[in-house]
Amino acid sequence: MKLVPLVLSCLGLSAASAAEKLNVVFILADDLGWGEVGCYGQKKIPTPNLDRMAAEGMRFTQHYSGAPVCAPSRCVLMTGKHLGRAEVRGNLSMPKVDPKYDEGQWPISENAFTLAMAFQKAGYATGAMGKWGLGPVGSTGEPNNKGFDLFFGYNCQGVAHSFYPPHIWRNTEKIIINKNPIPGHAKQPEGEIKLEDWIGETYAPKLMIAEAEKFIETSSARPFFLYLPFIEPHVSMHPPKESVDKFPAEWDDEAYRGQCGYVPHPRPRAGYAAMISDLDGYVGRVMKKLEETGVADRTLVIFSSDNGTTHPRLPATHFHVGGVDGAFFNSTAGLRGWKGSVHEGGLRVPALAKLPGVIPAGRVNESPGYFADWFPTLCEAAGLEKPAGLDGESLWPVLTGKVEKKVRSRPMIWVFPEYQGQVAIRLGGMKLVRQNLKTKAPGPWEVYDLDKDPGESKDLSASHSALIREAEEVLRREVNDNERFPLDIPGVTTAAAK
Repeated sequence: MKLVPLVLSCLGLSAASAAEKLNVVFILADDLGWGEVGCYGQKKIPTPNLDRMAAEGMRFTQHYSGAPVCAPSRCVLMTGKHLGRAEVRGNLSMPKVDPKYDEGQWPISENAFTLAMAFQKAGYATGAMGKWGLGPVGSTGEPNNKGFDLFFGYNCQGVAHSFYPPHIWRNTEKIIINKNPIPGHAKQPEGEIKLEDWIGETYAPKLMIAEAEKFIETSSARPFFLYLPFIEPHVSMHPPKESVDKFPAEWDDEAYRGQCGYVPHPRPRAGYAAMISDLDGYVGRVMKKLEETGVADRTLVIFSSDNGTTHPRLPATHFHVGGVDGAFFNSTAGLRGWKGSVHEGGLRVPALAKLPGVIPAGRVNESPGYFADWFPTLCEAAGLEKPAGLDGESLWPVLTGKVEKKVRSRPMIWVFPEYQGQVAIRLGGMKLVRQNLKTKAPGPWEVYDLDKDPGESKDLSASHSALIREAEEVLRREVNDNERFPLDIPGVTTAAAK
């Protein structure tokens, strides 16, 4: 144990007492399922670095993403506002709204105050390497406008469908990395599918992890906040051949031909495992660089995923979107639903935290939490001024072992206008769900006791009318109007109807 955490531990101080000394690294996977990491039960894909992180820190068993898809989940994380108040509540392509943009998603506004801005305001060096998705370059939501001194990677989620894209961004500079880019979407109904046909010149993830290592080196003399929204294992399935070859040939008896979107792959199971294995390798490289620069013992590292594993698309095949075989890997570990669903399989995600000498090693914690909580948590950890109006609750007392299991004072809320319109609310151990809200026949309330039924197999709504009324009252109070991402919740008077 090195000096800073030793002093904090001996004096009984929180990390807030070393506010200017504590670094924060937040690593975000893309579409990584609840059961796709070894410490969460994965049997086929080795994840030694994440497993080590769990062994040396805390592993949460009831942690949730901000949304069941990419952009809104990242909005919740960055702004600390749940989906009932978040500015971005869906994946909306900016070119569809404003033709002056040729890529990017609907931006967070000029008024949105982000987690990175809080760190930047406190004098931290701030960097992000990976996928942004909260506003194109030139918009109010571009990373440099939202608290990042340095952004390097994909601004647009659509461009990130290819791991061999034409370009990535360094702040507002477009950098060409492939003169012959590989598309993110294609089909090959017939003929031999060859791996080499879908490999380009420059593999973007290698550039981003190298940039992350460089940032740690150049920023280690001052406090820093580093956000690493890596793109694995989101499809397309483009991992390098050497990564694919680590996995058994006998796994794959059927090539994926692109029939469920994205690009073909001759060995889709091995290809998907390779992406998760590579992601785990990036975590290992980040941890190693923190150790090499002498800041590991004063750096809080968080790992999570933006939503669950990709979902089925066609009933006649076992392939999910992009060629993923969720059943083969037991990707949800028995939870119901996938990406795009407000059931547990779309929202419950891995969450690990490590800070030597402050976060007890090897702890497993059952406290319910979600992405809105990280803003107040990291403010408390680093001693930053917490902005008013955040929807989350600090998990810092749980992380430091002062509280064994957090009892939430506020519900967790998801208001998701996509995938036919869905809403979910967790009240204590109970979860309420409504689906198909944008169809002619909106679904009724479903009620589940997650303590007894984490797989959401038994709907208890018939005996919980009072709980349903309570949930509706909470939503009336908590859900704000959002003209860009509207959702009518029958029986609930939201701000839109006031």
